[in-house]
Amino acid sequence: MPYPTSPEPDAGPAADRAYDLTKKLVLSGELPGGHLFSEGEIAGLLGVSRTPVREAFLRLQAEELLRLIPKRGAVVVPVSPEEAEDVLDAREAIEIAAVRRLLHSPDLLPAAVADLQAALRIQQAHADAGDVHAFAEADEDFHGRIVAAGRNCLTIRFYATLAERQQRMSMRALGPVPERLPGVLREHAELIATIENGDEQGFGTALRAHLDGIHRS
Repeated sequence: MPYPTSPEPDAGPAADRAYDLTKKLVLSGELPGGHLFSEGEIAGLLGVSRTPVREAFLRLQAEELLRLIPKRGAVVVPVSPEEAEDVLDAREAIEIAAVRRLLHSPDLLPAAVADLQAALRIQQAHADAGDVHAFAEADEDFHGRIVAAGRNCLTIRFYATLAERQQRMSMRALGPVPERLPGVLREHAELIATIENGDEQGFGTALRAHLDGIHRS
């Protein structure tokens, strides 16, 4: 098996454990898009029968992370270029709208900036540790906090549905080139500076360049 992840501690029903482990492997990129693997491989990692793994695979197929192939196993569904572009367009529109709304409530600005700076420190720690997967999770969290700062419940809920796609896209973009992490941190610091300075247009320009540099380059 081409990934070294060890099984999680025995806790919860076997199907839930199989679901959690397989999803973790997909989101981390250890099972990359297009990879074919079997129920038996996951069952072997967890020390369970194939039946709960099959149930987990069905759940992940419903979430469009796997495509089941009878008598062969499952293929990880890649994030297509078209889907990735849709995600980026949605992110850009939602984050810019959130910052616009935040800047119309200047009394909320100091707390929002402090929250983003705290998120950046967490991401810096993951970069220092060389943990690209945790960095990708923290990246999604950083941008999610920008959206949350706009206090629009509808866009916050919608943005949350993009989280897993964003993690997979970040792992695909950054996993092979971890030396890019410091650049991402600098760009995040620039985004915070534009918000702190009340520069909505500057934020939009910086965000567009940030997304282009990571995902469209």
